[in-house]
Amino acid sequence: MTRDEIREILSKVKGRKILVVGDVMVDEYIWGKIERISPEAPIQVVDVQSENAVMGGAANVVSNLTGLGARVYPVGVVGRDQKGTFLKERLQEQGVRIQGLVTDPGRPTSTKTRIMGQNQQLLRIDREYKTPVSRASESRLLHYIYRQVQDCDAVILSDYGKGVLTPGVLAGTIHAAKKAKKIVIADPKGHDFSRYRGVTCLTPNRKEAEEACGRPVQSRRDMLNAARHLQRILKSRACLITLGKDGMALLNRKDFTVIPTVAREVYDVSGAGDTVIAVLTLVASAGYDLETAAALANTAAGIVVGKVGTARAAPQEILDYDRDTLDTSARKIFMLQELKDQIRSIRKQGRKVVFTNGCFDLLHVGHIRYLQEARRLGDCLVVGLNSDGSVRRLKGKRRPLISQEERAHILSALDCVDYLVIFDELTPLNLLRKLKPDILVKGGDYKKSEVVGADLVESYGGRVALIPVVKGKSTSDIVERIVERYGKGV
Repeated sequence: MTRDEIREILSKVKGRKILVVGDVMVDEYIWGKIERISPEAPIQVVDVQSENAVMGGAANVVSNLTGLGARVYPVGVVGRDQKGTFLKERLQEQGVRIQGLVTDPGRPTSTKTRIMGQNQQLLRIDREYKTPVSRASESRLLHYIYRQVQDCDAVILSDYGKGVLTPGVLAGTIHAAKKAKKIVIADPKGHDFSRYRGVTCLTPNRKEAEEACGRPVQSRRDMLNAARHLQRILKSRACLITLGKDGMALLNRKDFTVIPTVAREVYDVSGAGDTVIAVLTLVASAGYDLETAAALANTAAGIVVGKVGTARAAPQEILDYDRDTLDTSARKIFMLQELKDQIRSIRKQGRKVVFTNGCFDLLHVGHIRYLQEARRLGDCLVVGLNSDGSVRRLKGKRRPLISQEERAHILSALDCVDYLVIFDELTPLNLLRKLKPDILVKGGDYKKSEVVGADLVESYGGRVALIPVVKGKSTSDIVERIVERYGKGV
């Protein structure tokens, strides 16, 4: 798949409407250092440094979809508790309507707490009910599904075995979707996959496929036989088996394909299945074949397993993820909401966040020294990069000279840049409101009163720093020298 083809797909999936039915939950992370063994028992002692929480389960599927520009309608159950409130607030922050979430005061919001040391998961604590939701909750879920399915492009069933996808909810959703001629893709749980009969495609992992088929799934022949078996009992069009480090195997009608993994590094597989079903369904809903959808889902999964914790793949990361040329700098490029989550986690660790912004068109030594000095002021440097449209409005129709994609990749290759986000506004004021950096940096050619956002940053206790510019080093100077020397040709 070429870069232009990927760009076209990412453009076409924006605005697609996806109904996500399943077990929403909260993923908590407790981060710490491990430097000793407990005197009370032969176990490690974790010195807690910070804690954070993100959306998990079906809610992480929703997050992956919104990150790619989809309009998402989640359907699930939360408790009348702090975690339920957290989920609703986070979904609303992403522009998601939450009318499909039923509050059940008799159940807690499912929560997984992971204890992390040296970026490795040490222990997981689950707080949840696995019993089926009440008849009253089931009725309310189905009422919303029946009303919403007609207006959606596809349906995702995200089953974590926490009681939302009862036989009644599963059968009702699949029937309604088929009647409305919608794609239905399911991420299953348990041993009895006949519960999902009638879905368009099932996406079990290798272990789930082995348990459902009662046989190992190791060789290519094993994969094909398992996919055929599941396809037959489900009466489905396709089956996609995710294979971890071995990629994924897709049987689409009679066509069988094994897609090798593109993951460079694997830090955490949490939520990778959520990314797969989100991207697979979204791309298929835009009219692409399942082979194309699976290939892009494989790329997205390769990105998220290279991050610690439940995560999602941003469009720019997917676009930049060429398995022949990718370097880890591409992982510094974030969507705003994802970056906001990252900064929240950094701040809880007591680390100081520095922010600067600019066009950075034709990167030169003045830019590099400026960014290096900015980074020395804190523990991480966030760069807000003006989009191509923003640069044109600021600098004129002849600019930028370098596209936003290239500028982002060049900047993120610098060691002094930790995170990068592209913004389309004329000023970074919205980024500053969302990220709330500790230090806002601009060049010394500005006066403090001229710095956009200075009052905002100082209002919550941050500060503004002005860094001297390198004289005689600017993009305009470089352009003038090029025109002077080569204006008549080389």
